[in-house]
Amino acid sequence: MREVEASILSRTPEHDLEPSLDRIRAVMELLGDPQRTFPVIHVTGTNGKTSTSRIIEALLRELGLNTGRFTSPHLHSMTERIAIGGQPIDAERFLAAYDEVIPFVEMVDARSIIDGGPAMTYFEVIVAVAYAAFADLPVDVAVMEVGMGGAWDATNVIDAPVSVITPIGLDHQHFLGDTIELIATEKAGIIKPDAITVMAVQPEPDAVDVLSARAAEVGARIVAEGVDIGVTARDVAFGGQQISVRGLAAEYEELFLPLHGTHQAQNAAVAIAAVEAFLGGGEQPLDIEVLRAGLATAESPGRLEIVRRSPTVLVDAAHNPAGAEVLARAITESFTFARLVGVIAVMKDKDALGVLQALEPVLDDVVVTRTTSPRAMPPRQLGELAAEVFGEQRVTVVEELPDALDVAAGMADADGGVSGGVLATGSVVTAAEVRMLLGTTAV
Repeated sequence: MREVEASILSRTPEHDLEPSLDRIRAVMELLGDPQRTFPVIHVTGTNGKTSTSRIIEALLRELGLNTGRFTSPHLHSMTERIAIGGQPIDAERFLAAYDEVIPFVEMVDARSIIDGGPAMTYFEVIVAVAYAAFADLPVDVAVMEVGMGGAWDATNVIDAPVSVITPIGLDHQHFLGDTIELIATEKAGIIKPDAITVMAVQPEPDAVDVLSARAAEVGARIVAEGVDIGVTARDVAFGGQQISVRGLAAEYEELFLPLHGTHQAQNAAVAIAAVEAFLGGGEQPLDIEVLRAGLATAESPGRLEIVRRSPTVLVDAAHNPAGAEVLARAITESFTFARLVGVIAVMKDKDALGVLQALEPVLDDVVVTRTTSPRAMPPRQLGELAAEVFGEQRVTVVEELPDALDVAAGMADADGGVSGGVLATGSVVTAAEVRMLLGTTAV
């Protein structure tokens, strides 16, 4: 397994790609198009994709379906990206799918290189392995999260009867474009003819216009949160929240969701509508007890997750300003800390200043650092940005993440730790490495 992982990792990483579906389509065709042997719910957006995908999959599983789920990026192991029945794929099944796929990947690599193009990327190979694994089982339905964009994303070699578009914001501009309109145009590429698209509330009207135009062009139906579906009631509860939801086919009341924040309630509403659309075209209500049981099992590791007590340590994968703003609101409404210290480590290609500005209102102090990723922003540089936002007296620069976590815990624990907390965020890698440092690796 280690040799296979090393071989995949040696390929061009997912943040450095040449947008095209040609290579993944060629591999799929050589394999006999396994991705067309099962239906798919396809999920894109800028923030909330993974949580929404996981909630959808939990509901489908509770309804008795054998599920596949593809999400990215992973926290600890690439096998997390491919889940079957709610659990990461086991090594034996992963290797079997890889062995099935790799001869055709190598054929496509050779052809592409001869034509002056690149070999297949890390992400393209993982997608091919996922589709092969799901077809071999086979699964009853797969929930596929887009890696980046939508139109040319490697997952987009399907015609999903249901697509989901979570809130769209500015991210990956060097690939997707510098405006909401351009980014939404890329993400609209997963809307397919005669399909149902469940659209979360969009922060920018331009995104709604683009998505609606694409749906009209291909004859798809748009189901809009805030218009057709949505959260009708919500209360913070111990360990999560109690919500009521207006779905496509019914009103669902008193649902417990073990995730924090208004955004997770909205993700749940979108997920419920997606499942209704998939099972009965939005005309058949879900059994309320099955729905309650499915939501109660929903998990989203690395998303406002408590990984330690005394002091409380939270991790969150927010890596752009929009995600950080959502995180800040969720912290305010779901937690009460006498003092909250941030541990911030971001990638150098991200809007670090925007992330810091979004988090400043909820953090008393911030410890800036770096992860082990070669893409990490140097702590000194991040510290200079943080000083602009927080003031120098509220900023501590620590070169290594383990030391930064210790420093932040000590600061939060200064008054006995009764009501102090630490929030570690800035990237998926930050959340993952803090989870691992504190002994949490389960997903």
